[in-house]
Amino acid sequence: MMVEAVAAGCRVSRHAVRLAQIGSGAGALVALTGFGPQRASRSMLMVTGASALSFGDGIWAARELDRRPPPPSIPRTPWHVLPARRVLDQLGSSPDGLASVEAASRRTDDVSVGAVAPGLVGAIARELASPLTPILLGGAALSAASGSVLDAGLVVSVAVMSALVGAVQQRRADRDLARLFAQSAVRARVRRDGGDVELTAQELVSGDVISIGSGDVVPADARLLSATSLEIDESSLTGESLPVTKSPRPVAASYVAERSSMVYEGTTVVAGSATAVVVATGLATEAGRSMAAAVGPAKAVGVEARLTAITEFTVPVALGAAATLLASGLIRGLPARNTLSAGVALAVAAVPEGLPFLATAAQLSAARRLSGRGALVRNPRTIETLGRVDVLCFDKTGTLTRGKIRLGAVSDGAHTAAVGDLQERQRRVVAAGLRATPVHTRGRKLPHPTDRAMTKGAAAAGIRRDHGLDSWSDVASLPFEPGRAYHASLGRAGGTVLLSVKGAPETVLPRCARWRTARGSVPLDSRSRASLAREHLALGGRGYRVLAVADRSMPVRSEQLSDGDLDGLTFLGFLGMSDPVRAGAGPSLVQLHDAGVQTVMITGDHPATAQTIAAELGVIDGGRVVTGMEIDALDDDALDALLPEVSVVARGTPAHKVRVVESYKRLGKVVAMTGDGANDAPAIRLADVGIALGKRGTPSARAAADVVVTDDRLETILDVLVEGRSMWASVRQALGIFVGGNLGEIAFTLLGAVVTGTSPLSARQLLLVNLLTDLAPGLAVALRQPDPDKTGELLGEGPESSLGRALVREVVVRAVATTAAAAGAWIVARPSGRRRHADTVGLVALVAAQLGQTLLVGGRSRSVLLSSLGSVAVLTAVVQTPGLSQFFGCTPLGPFGWAVAAVASIAGTLLSVMLEPLAARFIPPDSDPRTRASGSIDAQEAAGSLDVPE
Repeated sequence: MMVEAVAAGCRVSRHAVRLAQIGSGAGALVALTGFGPQRASRSMLMVTGASALSFGDGIWAARELDRRPPPPSIPRTPWHVLPARRVLDQLGSSPDGLASVEAASRRTDDVSVGAVAPGLVGAIARELASPLTPILLGGAALSAASGSVLDAGLVVSVAVMSALVGAVQQRRADRDLARLFAQSAVRARVRRDGGDVELTAQELVSGDVISIGSGDVVPADARLLSATSLEIDESSLTGESLPVTKSPRPVAASYVAERSSMVYEGTTVVAGSATAVVVATGLATEAGRSMAAAVGPAKAVGVEARLTAITEFTVPVALGAAATLLASGLIRGLPARNTLSAGVALAVAAVPEGLPFLATAAQLSAARRLSGRGALVRNPRTIETLGRVDVLCFDKTGTLTRGKIRLGAVSDGAHTAAVGDLQERQRRVVAAGLRATPVHTRGRKLPHPTDRAMTKGAAAAGIRRDHGLDSWSDVASLPFEPGRAYHASLGRAGGTVLLSVKGAPETVLPRCARWRTARGSVPLDSRSRASLAREHLALGGRGYRVLAVADRSMPVRSEQLSDGDLDGLTFLGFLGMSDPVRAGAGPSLVQLHDAGVQTVMITGDHPATAQTIAAELGVIDGGRVVTGMEIDALDDDALDALLPEVSVVARGTPAHKVRVVESYKRLGKVVAMTGDGANDAPAIRLADVGIALGKRGTPSARAAADVVVTDDRLETILDVLVEGRSMWASVRQALGIFVGGNLGEIAFTLLGAVVTGTSPLSARQLLLVNLLTDLAPGLAVALRQPDPDKTGELLGEGPESSLGRALVREVVVRAVATTAAAAGAWIVARPSGRRRHADTVGLVALVAAQLGQTLLVGGRSRSVLLSSLGSVAVLTAVVQTPGLSQFFGCTPLGPFGWAVAAVASIAGTLLSVMLEPLAARFIPPDSDPRTRASGSIDAQEAAGSLDVPE
């Protein structure tokens, strides 16, 4: 708390120095321009006002510091050292958990880090912390000092209104984000009142007894009571990439990573199951304390950083323009009061009020649209990162394919047949494969899709586990794991004990000593192994994922199973698993490649199978196919040199995914990684954008991800990337409206002041222009939905192509066209002899020209069209309503005035169209992101290779 107080005090001191400089400068300006006998008091008013603002800033900072929750206390009880029974006693719990009444009494109002959003007043204050606010408030103070109290009130009202709009957008973002987090909240199985219930992690209390299993996210810090083969991925907490074995035995350890009797919130169960008693929740957990220590204002990155830079650039532009106008007037001997008023008006005109909350609004809008299309974005800031992704790593199953694996072919090593046409030897292969599959319990779904396909395929062929045997009963098993690559089952078959194995051929075949052929069991010599390798490659070449099946007799008293028991197996045959390719996957890959995104398919399949599927989809595109073993043989430097040429990683494991992500990040790439398993969580968390496949993904994968794709389709992932890229285009076009339009206003105002000595637009009118052209139409452009007919064009957007020279070009074109339209109308109207009439015509042309250019950019969007028409209606009402017109310094226009303004605005809009190619010639675009791709698929050739059979 003391450190935070010192930091807040330094921040307030810096603000006070700036306010003192502004107050002193404004006071000196008021004194020098000599506004009557009260100039001294008005001059002091500037200094006093700055002091009051500084005092208020200090009070607000102290209030915010006082509202911060106290730092969580470090628990002193060494739960990991105490026996489980004693832990339960100290927590007042039992193996059956807590009663609901007792749990309710233990509930606290503690919330997770970052869950408390500021109130509306606090959100408005944060918006007013923009560097643009001092310009508006300074202009208001100078207006008040010069006697224009009403103008000062209008300027302050605009500042507050802009902050209110931004605060409402932020509050809406906070509510939507809370809703999104609620949809993906970590669930926990808890024992209450002697039974099992499912609660969210936020509902847990100390003393609750929870059950965890493979794929679960640990919902709280807990002391283990019992555990069966429990392995935990603690990389999110300790940085250790390998799973940690856990046991309920007490352990004396100082470091969190060594406390094997504890499980911690946010970590992932990789294998096994356990029960545990909760010892800490919320901010009191290890992860909660770490997050609390890191709480603070989020650093502006990406689009927000660029907007901040533009905002800071606007400040000197505004002050410089105002100073130029003020100096010009004083040199010409014009009244100081009028000159100062014109300078204030120009400074106000240069401020793009909607700029500070533009990024937040655009990101939130994109996140909301994606949630309706099957993609849950956990943090709206992820949207802008998605727009910078240039490498996408994904799994094959369910993403490129339909995710409906089925048993398609069976081989005895010599002959292959379809499931519906099996001979006896092939049926025995299926039976052995079924025995090497977890038992399907009614009402519970087998977790692995290959096991589900095996069970369904055997049932379709009418084959049971005891086929060819007297009987079968399971004794023990070694379940499939990525590092094990096989499933082994030990069972009794009559008076014998039989070991059945199903797994990757590269793992199973080297453990085989014999081959059961039509002639009986024969030794596996080099010639036989070569024959089996050819059969394996033939199945892989047809797109099948190939599994090898083998068995062996075991001693009659065998009741336990270890990896060493697999030596000396007898090979039985191959199983070919098929997964049809999604019809829309190929075109989506073409679009990704054309957009400059390198795609890398990481799959557990054999290289031949992976290459066949990749070639069918066009993933290869000249890239290499490497295996996980090849990656293991490379050091980091060699892997960094290899990966830019790689399109497919076969026999890849979650550990390989981690290395691939780390390598691409070392190469300076922005990486998106998809995954669905508990072991995928480290790679998903490590990637710049982690994408979990929610339909078949584990809770741990979803918890680690930035985006959850609920339908597992590549087309939805493409939609996510389109939204990310299109956000950059929307922000660029909105910035063109804000910055380009304001520069046009400045140029028109300076031009009029140079010609006549007075500004053609007053502060009220300039505020009106900004409100009509920026807040509603400009935000509508930033928030509009991407045009589905321009997907290819939008995928070409990005940080460089959108906010680099393209933004400069758009700002220049808009500023020139706006200035030309307003100045042209004003010059034509001047011969009427009435200055106010000419100024009003210029005002109308200025607003109409900006709205016309806005419609060119987003006229196909209903919200942009309606907001622009609404602005035209408001402008018409302001100009034509007598009292209101006089208030804003206008005069009602007749047919001639409206005609001049209309023609000038249309001409200005057309001029912006004609200036585009000229500007592109003098301000060439940044390098096309598509040229940065590892390669590009020719669209016509790809289209011809995507005829996927149903």
